[in-house]
Amino acid sequence: MIQPVKEKIILGIDPGTTIMGYGVLRVCGTRPEMIAMGIIDLRKFGNHYLKLRHIHERVLSIIESYLPDEVAIEAPFFGKNVQSMLKLGRAQGVAMAAALSRDIPITEYAPLKIKMAITGNGQASKEQVADMLQRMLHFAKEDMPVFMDATDGLAAAYCHFLQMGRPVMEKGYSGWKDFIAKNPERVK
Repeated sequence: MIQPVKEKIILGIDPGTTIMGYGVLRVCGTRPEMIAMGIIDLRKFGNHYLKLRHIHERVLSIIESYLPDEVAIEAPFFGKNVQSMLKLGRAQGVAMAAALSRDIPITEYAPLKIKMAITGNGQASKEQVADMLQRMLHFAKEDMPVFMDATDGLAAAYCHFLQMGRPVMEKGYSGWKDFIAKNPERVK
């Protein structure tokens, strides 16, 4: 049996060394609501260490603004460029350290798991993930961010919400099409 959450704030982070995305969900009972999403733009910093400092400062600022109860972060995927992986891991680590410094629990999710949770397809594009989130969380197309990194951060938060145990999961839907067919009022 699911225990409804009175209110919980989840911060989702999509780590990056050029653009880092984030999304904030408020969960009241068993209903999620997007309260913010955005990016941390790191393009103006030429030095990797300055990027890390900026990530730390901005993540702390986001934490202070929204007071999340939990953080969901996308785990880096394994690429061919070892140097890129090291830098991405550092960026993720700094974001995690900021949350840990405020005693906020962190859960990591693989990109495949996040995409699967949102779209039912682990190979979904960023645009497909963003479109599904827009329909499920009922925000206007005009509020769709320019950088999909923001919706990727929101997707990490939504994936975490789903992992909290939601009535939808207990009903045993066969997939998103089945969910939409049985819940037309929740997806517009």
